[in-house]
Amino acid sequence: MKVKFTKMQGAGNDYIYVNTMQFAITDPAAVSRKWSRPHTGIGSDGLVLIGNSDIADFSMRIFNADGSEAMMCGNASRCIGKYLYEKDLTDKTSIRLETLSGIKVLNLKVSNGGTVDQVCVDMGQPSGIKRLKTDGMFPHEGISLSMGNPHFVIFTDDLGGIDLIKEGPEIENNPLFPDRTNVEFATDMGNGTIRMRVWERGSGITEACGTGACATAVAALFTGITARNNGTAEYSGKEYIIEMDGGHLTIEISPERHVLMTGPAVNVFEGEIEYEI
Repeated sequence: MKVKFTKMQGAGNDYIYVNTMQFAITDPAAVSRKWSRPHTGIGSDGLVLIGNSDIADFSMRIFNADGSEAMMCGNASRCIGKYLYEKDLTDKTSIRLETLSGIKVLNLKVSNGGTVDQVCVDMGQPSGIKRLKTDGMFPHEGISLSMGNPHFVIFTDDLGGIDLIKEGPEIENNPLFPDRTNVEFATDMGNGTIRMRVWERGSGITEACGTGACATAVAALFTGITARNNGTAEYSGKEYIIEMDGGHLTIEISPERHVLMTGPAVNVFEGEIEYEI
């Protein structure tokens, strides 16, 4: 059969989105590997399945380009908010989304024309924050934590000197991380702005990572890097601008330790592809 899909990106993190309420995907791991290939497939960082939920408004399953299933993706969740609203699958501007790391709340920013350009996601509270030092060919000291999925954040003054292709997979598969980990290298640019590059577990180098941006902001606060002062009376938390290869995200850490991620969601193109059941 032919399956309709939407290619979307958030800060350059691109995925293939399929509405499984309309099209059943029986082997998503194999499909993600096949469709994510850049020359023989659609080309993406992975596959996102949108479905019904018994405990929230909708559900999300996400598969990396290597076929492994991810627990959460911040950029993908923002794109799902845009997808659901603009395709008239909901008229809500606050959507509860079931993920493998719990229910996330998507708050849509809708323009007068009815399009969703920005989405703020309550990513919940981080957990397991601790300092670690890896061994191996590229030893690094960093901050390990979970944003519903594992991250290892390393602050460096020489971001350009990092060989992400070599160092990323070594750290991802380090014995300290039995379930593997996402890896972020970051540099403090001052005034609450942090430049970050990411090696994603199961996908490799990507343009951006939403949970990685959240993890980087949490690690910055943990290590004492000064947050941004945005000068508004309503401001009550700590805010960082995380600049990545594909764009930037605004990450606020509320007094209740909830991590709020705000950023773009963009349609790239629509298409149909043959799917063998």
